[in-house]
Amino acid sequence: MAEAEKKAPRVINKSGTLKMEDKVAATKQTRDIAGKKMDRKNRRDRVKADVAPKEFDEITIAVDRVSRTVAGGRRMRFKALVAIGDHKNRVGIGVAKGNDVTTAVAKAGRKAKKSMITFNVDGETICHETRTKVTGADVLLKPAAPGTGIIAGGTVRSIMGLTGVKNLISKSLGSTNKVNIAYAVIEGLKQQVPRKEWNKGEKK
Repeated sequence: MAEAEKKAPRVINKSGTLKMEDKVAATKQTRDIAGKKMDRKNRRDRVKADVAPKEFDEITIAVDRVSRTVAGGRRMRFKALVAIGDHKNRVGIGVAKGNDVTTAVAKAGRKAKKSMITFNVDGETICHETRTKVTGADVLLKPAAPGTGIIAGGTVRSIMGLTGVKNLISKSLGSTNKVNIAYAVIEGLKQQVPRKEWNKGEKK
């Protein structure tokens, strides 16, 4: 058996060095300059340790190119609409401009995090029907039965996807401006009142 191992071909790496056998690699100890043993960490373990679970999820709803006329001509910039949420009952939106897309999205994300709201939910749907208007946007939000899903347009679907609401019926009745629709959705969520507080205002 020993003779067979000696006659086995030796594998040489591209650099010209001999490839270390698995048995030898498993028992080899890495030492620092002082000669102390160092724990050997796998590269995949380091990557897993660096990736920590995020508290909030962020989504870029729209990026538009805007221009401003100045003395020297047109000044081109980018405007980003970003939504952020925790898949429960906290959500926020932010709008910001920047000289490039990355800067605009980063600024909008920071604004969205600062403007987060906490709204009331009824299980996996909203508490009651609301209709909110922001400038030209007119958004109707209605609760739905379990299993309905989110029946809504692109902007409303993107925002509600970052919340814990799983069943919702929505309709945009006014402008198609995504920024105004986003603000109208946030206003509608702010107006949600829990079922147990519906009749408090009628008591004398």
